[in-house]
Amino acid sequence: MKISSTVRKALAAISFLWLGSLAGAGLVFITHVVLARELTPSGYGVFAAALATITLLVPLAGFGVGGFWLKAFGAEGWGAVRWLTRSFRFVILSTTVTLLLLAAWAAFGPHDESFRWLLYWLLPVIVGYLFIELVSAKLQLEERYNALALWRLMPQLARLLLVLLVVSGATGQVNLDTIAVVYAAVAFVMMNAGFVQLRAMAQGHLALKGHLKPSDAENIFQTKVTSIVRVSDVARQTWPFALTGLFYLVYFQSAVILLKYLASDQAAGIYNVAFTIMAAVYLLPTAIYQKYLLPKFHRWANYDRSRFLEVYRAGNGGMLLLGVFASGAILLLTPWVIPLLFGKVYQEAVSLLAILALCAPVRFLAISIGATFVTQEHMRLKVLYMGMAAVINVLLNILTIPVYGAQGAAVSTLLSEIMLLTLYLLAVRKHVFGSDAWRGWSLMPKTSAEEIKS
Repeated sequence: MKISSTVRKALAAISFLWLGSLAGAGLVFITHVVLARELTPSGYGVFAAALATITLLVPLAGFGVGGFWLKAFGAEGWGAVRWLTRSFRFVILSTTVTLLLLAAWAAFGPHDESFRWLLYWLLPVIVGYLFIELVSAKLQLEERYNALALWRLMPQLARLLLVLLVVSGATGQVNLDTIAVVYAAVAFVMMNAGFVQLRAMAQGHLALKGHLKPSDAENIFQTKVTSIVRVSDVARQTWPFALTGLFYLVYFQSAVILLKYLASDQAAGIYNVAFTIMAAVYLLPTAIYQKYLLPKFHRWANYDRSRFLEVYRAGNGGMLLLGVFASGAILLLTPWVIPLLFGKVYQEAVSLLAILALCAPVRFLAISIGATFVTQEHMRLKVLYMGMAAVINVLLNILTIPVYGAQGAAVSTLLSEIMLLTLYLLAVRKHVFGSDAWRGWSLMPKTSAEEIKS
């Protein structure tokens, strides 16, 4: 069967995104392998907890602006440029508040002096991640998937190279502050590169895909329509995206932080090894839905419901199958991969992965279903459900970690994943697709690949 050029382009875009994400995950994975082997489990746990604290606050810095851009341009087309000026001002405000909050936690939180300075050194990482996310949204709107994959690969590669340089030059145990400075240095590089991209976007250099370009496109960025949008309007639109990102990180990786405070630095380090492997596994559905399909879902939800439903059904079937395969691969491979790569001191992570592996099919399916909550009213539901899952996860961790340690954190994560998927399944039937939501799941949509590409 002959494959059209349109189909080939769609498959190539998804493949490049997936391979880029896989390469990025590989670089992150290797970086953590190097750090875990060079540091003691306690030292690695301290750094992992500090980095998790930083990334936990990233959604508050950007406050969902990147996700809102995808929604706004999907619904309004070129008219959404009216939001850009105020969006940039709002991001400056939200980032400043976030940095002050983290500095206050570093100064007055219940931790020792070394952990405090580690947080200080990592402050720039918040801003670096912010620029990465905003530029990623711009590239998604332009459907420049190759550039998107490379953009997100850059910081991972730079961190690994600098970490290897530091490790090779160290005469004894690697200093944690030095590793933090490496992460901060990469963040500064991404800030500068991202600033160039976002300034160009603000000046009108945006190749928006999927919408007819207006005849006055050259002047649309300078029109007075932006004056009717206030910073408070941006905040009202972006908060669901901000809280979704925050709640996701809370129930996904807060266990590393809680293990440091409620158990030990060593427990946090061992759990983070298992967490790193699961994060790499979850990159495939994330690349498909968050990087490739999400901008299209925003259009289809508003203008093509039949295509929206068909891709949703096919995605559910595909993600469930991939999740089961991923779970089996984790259970089969990790008993010998963990001691080989990380060392025998991290052997306990194998038993944690035996629990976390069960999360894979649940998470893959949840990502597919959750991606359909793209309209404003449905985003509010998604925020509610993710908030409930995050609260339950934290409470379970607080109850189980003091008694069962890292095992309790793993079980809490699994229960939280099951709860979130259950809420999504009920919501997508009641609020999005009705009785069509639970049937017709297959690996091939009736919609052609040409239509998915568009």
